[in-house]
Amino acid sequence: MAGIADYATPLWPMIVYFMAVILLVAAMLALSYALGQKHRERSTGEPYESGMVPTGPARLRFDVQFYMVAMFFVIFDIEAVFIFAWSVVVREVGWAGYIEISLFIAVLAVALAYLWRQGALNWGRSNRTGDKILLTGTER
Repeated sequence: MAGIADYATPLWPMIVYFMAVILLVAAMLALSYALGQKHRERSTGEPYESGMVPTGPARLRFDVQFYMVAMFFVIFDIEAVFIFAWSVVVREVGWAGYIEISLFIAVLAVALAYLWRQGALNWGRSNRTGDKILLTGTER
């Protein structure tokens, strides 16, 4: 009968490997620090944009609407990849695949209708139904 020691693999190769990786990374960092260029000029820390002199601050605040539209684009773009993958194998999956992709597109349509209803796709100010805030005495 075999004991536990017969099935255990030695850990020393993995420990040696991790130590070698840590040593190599430390050596690369140390060499890049020692051999790298050190600039002390004033213009080194200034932002540089394609040869153009910056005209304003580098940190601009964007409206959250830009990020929301970007997220919606990514989400619905990924769904297009799934639909394309289905279209490649449409003959192999048959009616079961057709029903599943129909349900998938229906869920997407419901999600789009929900976003539209909530006003997430509107660019105007305070157009959403959830933004109706009553101000005491000073309504805009």
